[in-house]
Amino acid sequence: MWRTGYSTAIFLLCLALISLAINATDVSYDGRAMTIDGKRKILFSGSIHYPRSTPEMWPSLINKAKQGGIDVIETFVFWNAHEPQTRQYDFSDNLDLVRFIKTIHNEGLYAMLRIGPYISGEWNYGGLPVWLHNIPHMQLRTNNSAFMHEMKTFTTKIVGMMKREKLFATQGGPIIVAQIENEYGHVMGAYGENGKEYVKWCARLADSLKIGVPWVMTQQSDAPETMINTCNGYYCDQFQPNNNNKPKIWTENWTGWYKNWGMQNPHRTAEDVAFSVARFFQHGGTFQNYYMYHGGTNFGRTAGGPYITTSYDFDAPIDEYGNLNQPKWGHLKQLHEVLKSNEKILTQGSTRNIDFGNKVTGTEYSFAGKSFCFLSNTHQSKDVTVNFQNNQYTIPAWSVSILPDCNTEAYNTAKVNVQTAMMVMKDNDADDDEEPYVLNWKWKQEPIKHMKNDIVQGVSLTSAQLLDQKLVTNDTTDYLWYIASLYYSGDAPFDRVRLRVHTSGHVLHVFVNGKHVGTQHARNGEFKFLYESRIKLIKGGNEIALLSTIVGLPSNGAFYENVEVGIHGPVELVPENNDSHEVGRNITDYIWDYKIGLHGEHNSYENSVTGWLSEGLPTHSALVWYKTMFKPPIGNDPVVVDLIGLGKGHAWVNGKSIGRYWPKYHADEDGCFAKCDYRGSYNSNKCLSKCGKPSQRWYHVPRSFLREDDQNTLVLLEEIGGHPYDVKFSTVTVGKICANAYEGNTLELACHDNQVISEIRFASFGLPEGECGYFQRGYCESPNALSVLKSQCLGKDKCSIQVSEKVLGPTGCRVPQSRRFAVDALCEVRVDDEVKKVKKH
Repeated sequence: MWRTGYSTAIFLLCLALISLAINATDVSYDGRAMTIDGKRKILFSGSIHYPRSTPEMWPSLINKAKQGGIDVIETFVFWNAHEPQTRQYDFSDNLDLVRFIKTIHNEGLYAMLRIGPYISGEWNYGGLPVWLHNIPHMQLRTNNSAFMHEMKTFTTKIVGMMKREKLFATQGGPIIVAQIENEYGHVMGAYGENGKEYVKWCARLADSLKIGVPWVMTQQSDAPETMINTCNGYYCDQFQPNNNNKPKIWTENWTGWYKNWGMQNPHRTAEDVAFSVARFFQHGGTFQNYYMYHGGTNFGRTAGGPYITTSYDFDAPIDEYGNLNQPKWGHLKQLHEVLKSNEKILTQGSTRNIDFGNKVTGTEYSFAGKSFCFLSNTHQSKDVTVNFQNNQYTIPAWSVSILPDCNTEAYNTAKVNVQTAMMVMKDNDADDDEEPYVLNWKWKQEPIKHMKNDIVQGVSLTSAQLLDQKLVTNDTTDYLWYIASLYYSGDAPFDRVRLRVHTSGHVLHVFVNGKHVGTQHARNGEFKFLYESRIKLIKGGNEIALLSTIVGLPSNGAFYENVEVGIHGPVELVPENNDSHEVGRNITDYIWDYKIGLHGEHNSYENSVTGWLSEGLPTHSALVWYKTMFKPPIGNDPVVVDLIGLGKGHAWVNGKSIGRYWPKYHADEDGCFAKCDYRGSYNSNKCLSKCGKPSQRWYHVPRSFLREDDQNTLVLLEEIGGHPYDVKFSTVTVGKICANAYEGNTLELACHDNQVISEIRFASFGLPEGECGYFQRGYCESPNALSVLKSQCLGKDKCSIQVSEKVLGPTGCRVPQSRRFAVDALCEVRVDDEVKKVKKH
C-alpha cells in the first residue's frame, strides 16, 4: 500500500515537472535584443502602476494597452504602501500585486517588475517607508548596513511572493525582466566610494535571488556585468549600453510630464513621442517602455514631490480615468504595428547608415534578402527632400519616415492619421428631463476654539526643541500641531507684536488663543518660507498653536531623507516698536507640545454618521469638515467630482480617499500658447495649457468606490477655507472627434460605447486648412466627401473610411501625396433609444 502511494506521488511530481517545463519561458539577451524562447524580440512596454488605479480597472487598462500594441506591462513595487509600519504588510485591494501580475498574464502579456525598492516616481518619499529614517544609524541608498538589511528583507519578500505564485517566466509566468534600484547614477557621486560599493551590493543581491530572468539598472552607466544598464528620458536614441553584449533598452520614455500644484497642464504631442520611438529603433533599440502608458491617480497621501497633484495623468496614451487619449494612443499603435511586422530584420539584420546632410540621415536594415529603412529629419523647422534608392522623399521637419521595403513610406511620425478625441465633463443632471441635482451639506468644525481642551488633550509628546515633522508623525498624517505656552505680564503694547515662523511646512496655519490668525504656503516649489503676521496676546497665559501641513515628502535627490520637513525655526515674537523689549522673545527653545493629526482623523470623520450639523453651514473658514450624500451618475463612463469653490484639503468617497485637493491654487498666468508645435526637443515647459486656471479642479472617483443607490457619501476636510456649494459630480466622455488623415490610410472614427456619431460639422477631402476645431476648406476638394461620411458614420458608435479618391470622390488636386481628409463631428449619448447631446461645462 505504501509503495503504491509512493509511486503515485512520484508520478504526479513528474507530471508537475513536465508541465512546468512545457510552460516555462526562456528569457535571455544579446547585443541585438532580448530573446524569448530563442527568438529576438521587438518589445513595446507600458507603465501602469497598480496603486494608481483599482483592481476593477486593471483588466480594461491592460486590454487597452494590448490593443494598442503593447507587449509588456511595467510597474514599480511600492515599498511604503506595502509596509507602512515595520513588518506590517498590506497587499490588499489596489495593493494586490499578485492579482495585478496575474491580470497581466490573463491578457497574454509579459510583465516588467521594477522592484527597486526605491522608485522616485513622484511617489511619497520615493517609495521608501519613512520609518526607515527613524532607525538608528540609518542612511538611505548607500553602503549602510541598516538600510541594506531592510532593503534585502523587502526585496527578498517580493521575489518570494512572485516565486510562490510561479509568476516568473521560467516558472511559466509573465515576468520577463526585473529591476533593482532606480536612477541611482544621478546621485551616486554624492556618496563617494560608498555609492559605488552600494551598486555592487545591489547587483550581488539581485543575482543571489536567482529569478531566472534578466535584471536591469536604470541610468547606471557603471552597472555590473550581470546587470543591463538602461536609459530614461525624452530621447534615448543616442544611448548605448556599457557592454556590446547587452541590448539597448529604454525603461522610461516620458509620454508627458507630472504636474505640481500651481503648474499649468503639460502636454507632449503624439508626433514628438512617435519621433522619439522611431529614432530609438532606427539606432538599434529593441525594448522600449512608455512612462506612463496609464498614469492614474495619486489616491490618499501617496503623491510625493512635494507639491505633486493628485492627478498623475502624465498625458499618457490612456488617460487618468481609463479613456483612450487620442490621437496619442492610435498614432503609437500604428507605429508599433509597422515596427513589429519587421521584427526579424530589425533584430538580426545588417545595418547601413546614410548621411544625406542637412540633418537628414537614413538607416537600412537587411536580412535574408529583405530590407527595412528609416529616413530621419532632425531639423526643427525645415522639411527636406532627399533622393534615396532612385526615389524622392520629402521628410517633414522633426520626423521619421519608415519604409518597410525601403521603397514605400508606410508611416511618418509627423503625419497623424487617427482621430483626436476631445473629452468633456457631463453633469450628473445633464439630461434634459431632469431637475438640477442639488447636494445637501452637513458639517463639523475641527475643534480649535479651546486649545487646552481641544488641541493639547491627546498630546503625543513634549520636547524642549522643534522636531522634524516626519520624525514625530512617522508619515501617518499630513498634520502636526506645534503648541507653546507663554506668559505675558501685561506691561507692553502687545497690539503691535509680530509673530515670525521659519518653516519647511509646506503649509502653515497659525492660531493664537484658539483664534485663527493666518495661513501661508510655500510657492514655486520651494520647501521653506517665512510666515509673519501681527498678533495680539492677552495678559496672563497664552497659547500659540502652529499647525504644520505637508503636501508630500521629497522623493528624489542625494540624502533626500535629510531634507527638513515641518517647523525648524526660529520662532520669534518681534516688537514693531523697537523700544518695547518685553516682547522680543525667541521661543524656539520653549517647551513644545506635539499632537499628531487632526481630531477628525483620529475619530474617522470620513466614516462617521453622527454629530453632523445641518444649520449654519460655515464657509471660508479653516479646518471645517463637510459631508453630503449623492447618487452616482448613470452609465459606465468614468466619474469625477468638481471641487471648484473649495480651498485645500482632503476628500473621501464612501470612506475611501480620493486624494488631496487644492483648487484654490491656480497656475501661473503666463507660459501657455494657443498652438503646440511638435517640432524641436520637448521639455516640461513646452506645450502648456490652462494658464491662470486651478492646477486641478476635477478628481477621479473610481466606479468601484460607489454604491448603486443614492446613499453614497462625500466627506471633505476643508483646510484653508472655501465653500462646497459648487461641488458636483460628472462623467468624463467624448464630446467631439476630429481628424486630418492623409490619403492612403484608413481613418477610424469612434465615440464611447454608449454614444453615436450624431452630427458631422465639417468634412473636406482635398487640401483643407487649419486644425481640429478650426478647419477651413482648401482651394480644391471632393464634392462627395461630406455625403459619403454621413452615409457611413451617422448614427453609429464607430466607423471606418478609406481615405482615397475612389471612396471620397475626385478632388482635382494635383498633389496626391498631400491630399487629406479633415473631419469634425459630435458624439452624443444614446439613452432609451433617444440621442441626447453631451453637455459641456
